[in-house]
This record gives sequence, structure tokens and C-alpha cells, in this order.
Amino acid sequence: MLAHSFLAVFANDSTIDQGELLPLENFAFEDGVFDAEEKKVLSNLFNRVSEDTFAPQVWTEIQRLKAEHEIA
Repeated sequence: MLAHSFLAVFANDSTIDQGELLPLENFAFEDGVFDAEEKKVLSNLFNRVSEDTFAPQVWTEIQRLKAEHEIA
């Protein structure tokens, strides 16, 4: 997941759009468990970007994921 997430998101720019966020969510949830490694990867990814680089709905979804799954 680590290599895929950074490649998928940062290959073309330094933002996360809805089309990039959805596959990350699906990948993290595909086994039905949101484990510590997935949380770490998403935390590293989410902490590299800022609110001003997102559409509001994407930023809201990131914040929801962080809160709901205790992603630092």
C-alpha cells in the first residue's frame, strides 16, 4: 500500500483529488480491517498536504477518515 499510495497521489502533482482518494480508501478497507500499517501510511500521506490544495469535499472526507479511524 505504501508504494501505491505515494505513487498514485504524487505522480502527477502534490494533491489528492477524489479520483485518487477513493482507491486509497478502497485499498485500505478491502480486507475489512483498517490496520496500524494502513493508518501509518495514510497519516504520512495526509500530513504532506494542506487544506488549500483540495476541493472542499475531498478535505472533508480526509478529515472524516482521520477522525473515524484515529489517523494522526
